[in-house]
Amino acid sequence: MDVLIERDGDVLVATPVAEHLDLSNSDSIRHEIISALGDCHKLVLVMERVEFVDSRGCGAIISCLKHVSAAGGDLKLCEVKPAVRNVLELIRLHRICEILDTRDQAIYSFESRA
Repeated sequence: MDVLIERDGDVLVATPVAEHLDLSNSDSIRHEIISALGDCHKLVLVMERVEFVDSRGCGAIISCLKHVSAAGGDLKLCEVKPAVRNVLELIRLHRICEILDTRDQAIYSFESRA
């Protein structure tokens, strides 16, 4: 298992367990998350353990975003370490995917939009 999956109401909360989200694990993490989504269209990706992300890791995040967006949902990132946030901002992912400080803020952000 590369990712911890939990439900909080109608929100799927996924936490990668690896320190790296890269070529070695991004496909399996993406697959686990998309498989767990089922009919859920709200996804929070908790990045608390991730110290490094490469282009494949960013691609996995974007793939999950596309999956939930196609069903009218959204993806939120939270607990992103500064080095990882720098990469996400460099590729401008923060413009299409909201980044929040905490898991609770990310989950609540779905409720406040309703």
